Amino acid sequence: MKIAAAQLTTSYDKKKNLDKALIYIAKAKEKKVNLIVFPETFMAFIPRNAIVKRSDIAEPIDGSFVKTLAAAAKKHRIHIICGIYESKLGEKERVYNTIVFLDDKGEHIHSYRKTHLYDAFSYNESQNVIPGNNGFTPIKTVLGTIGILVCYELRFPEISRTLALQGADILIVPTAWVNGFMKETHLMTLSQARALENTVFVCIADQVGNIYAGCSVIYDPMGAVMSSKREDEGLIFSDIDIDQIHAIRKRLPCLKQRHPELYKLD
Repeated sequence: MKIAAAQLTTSYDKKKNLDKALIYIAKAKEKKVNLIVFPETFMAFIPRNAIVKRSDIAEPIDGSFVKTLAAAAKKHRIHIICGIYESKLGEKERVYNTIVFLDDKGEHIHSYRKTHLYDAFSYNESQNVIPGNNGFTPIKTVLGTIGILVCYELRFPEISRTLALQGADILIVPTAWVNGFMKETHLMTLSQARALENTVFVCIADQVGNIYAGCSVIYDPMGAVMSSKREDEGLIFSDIDIDQIHAIRKRLPCLKQRHPELYKLD
């Protein structure tokens, strides 16, 4: 499987962002990519003091934004993962922070609503976002078994471990990682740790520009950097060999050596 992470700058203009996505989908296909990953909330950038609300931008899963991406997936025969603002019927103020997964036939095969919201570092995501209540189950695809978590959720190792124990080969992590003191270091350290401790591939597709760090990276199951990008827009690529996981786990069988009976809390 060849994977691409799109590190891009978004604006409040939903159509402009969608047009940019279509350009990068075509670029990825030229490189024979099987799966392209866009960042968290790629649909639109909404500053803190914006007059426009997320609920003004949000759409249902079957709205025009996702339908356009689905048409591109079918046209280019490529899988797409992308972050959107998903509307909720009857909710006027808050939205879901949702990741949609489209297969290479343009079918919507999975969506994940962010559950652990970014209420930290003086930011209050839950003011504008409804937490999802979906569990963490990886998706079996023709490309491999894929687990999805979002941005801040990297700080909760239980999520990645739960996905890995259920057979995830690669963890896809769309992010809009807010920059700041030590924040870039946090992102790189956490994502590398999630790869190494679970012996899985990890793909970070981060927003860049505006208030975001732009630290997109792909790690192998030993925590080695396969591809990365810092400050500019563009795609990063990696060839993912699932058999590498099995080879590494023969030498480093951490998951098999766990003692869950000792980890229980009173």
